[in-house]
Amino acid sequence: MVSASAEFAHAVVGSIGNVISLILYLSPMPTFCHIYNQKDVEEFQCYPYVAAVMNCLLLIFQGLPMVAPSANSPFIFIINGLGLAVELLYLHIFRYYEKKHKGFSRVVLFLAAEVILLAIIVTAALLGFHTHSNRNLFVGIFCAVSNVVMYGSPLAIMKKVVLTRSVEYMPHDLSLASFFNGVFWTVYAVIIFDPLTLASNGLGALLSLAQLLLYAYYSNPKRTAAVMPVQLEPVI
Repeated sequence: MVSASAEFAHAVVGSIGNVISLILYLSPMPTFCHIYNQKDVEEFQCYPYVAAVMNCLLLIFQGLPMVAPSANSPFIFIINGLGLAVELLYLHIFRYYEKKHKGFSRVVLFLAAEVILLAIIVTAALLGFHTHSNRNLFVGIFCAVSNVVMYGSPLAIMKKVVLTRSVEYMPHDLSLASFFNGVFWTVYAVIIFDPLTLASNGLGALLSLAQLLLYAYYSNPKRTAAVMPVQLEPVI
């Protein structure tokens, strides 16, 4: 039987983690302020925010009483509900300026695919599993996969960074917040021994660290200048 002090500590640590998750959702704001000011998405990618929407939807579903009744459910709903609203706002801004300059938007297609996938997962969980533990495990696996995708999605810009040797369009603030979020939830998972949370956030922390190392390497002006090709003057 879990003691009252252990339950209280669990709740406190979980609440701190939820606040860190909210900071993660708010971290892309400088990027979208830039997009709004420039009236163009330029070379920024929408993948991290699309992935975050799916992650929020799955976590909200997992927190429902029919899946995994928990004392932390209100926090899960509040934090991920706010996160979902913020991410959808980001995607609305992205879609508007992407469509304005390119004549189309990938955002709607991605969101439609996510809604279909979510409907399949919800149907399978409710009809295929009849106990809370089994439903929680089934949905938890998808949450873990979605979590890793969310952490790794900023690496979609990696090819452009390597080719151009520029970190201008890397979401540095998002990568930094993702790293701290991943580290915190990894430690939390070790304390309560949650293998799925441990695996997804541990891998997520490593993916975020890779992004930060990539940013540090290519943001060094001396290193970048040293590898830039020399432009030769034409001989007349």
